Amino acid sequence: MSTDTAARSETDRAWIARRVPLGLWTVLTGAVGVVGSFMLLYERVLLWQDPDHATACDVNPWVSCGEVMQSWQAATFGFPNIFLGVVGFPLVVLAGLTILSGARTPRAWWWGLQAGVTFALGFCVWLWYSAVYSIGVLCPYCMVVWAGTIPLALGVTAGSVLNGVIPSTARVRRLTSDWWWVAVILVFLLVLASIVLEKPEAFGV
Repeated sequence: MSTDTAARSETDRAWIARRVPLGLWTVLTGAVGVVGSFMLLYERVLLWQDPDHATACDVNPWVSCGEVMQSWQAATFGFPNIFLGVVGFPLVVLAGLTILSGARTPRAWWWGLQAGVTFALGFCVWLWYSAVYSIGVLCPYCMVVWAGTIPLALGVTAGSVLNGVIPSTARVRRLTSDWWWVAVILVFLLVLASIVLEKPEAFGV
């Protein structure tokens, strides 16, 4: 990864900024997204074949992949969102393997990866908001995708900041090094809290 001198001095002890941890983090979180995306694709194909098909994650009126798949938000760009994950997450895994290999990559490559995970996180935030506050139904397989996207995006962003891909001050790099993993936990807790508070019936409360 391209770095500047200041960034290197800040990342000597930063776990997520090192090649192997960052590569493994990207591969593993990308793999979670792959699993969730292909589970969704499988159920979507069954629904295309049989509109009355009950998906494996149709638990109750508030927890149903099939119900979410019928919403307009499930095809935001005119085609099923599933295809974004089926194509995008394998590319993320490939990017992680590239990092692990130690291959020399240009700054533009890192900016491309950063742009991709940033878009994925923003899109997942919008889909989370739609599911919880607009559609009013939770999709478990979609939540698997969220579970991969959140740590993926925050981990890659931390690596980009700490390695100088994203220009920043020494203070920002220090805060990123110390607190990026806390941000991952906080986002998960915020998502869970929003679901429990807005849809307690989904949990039998």
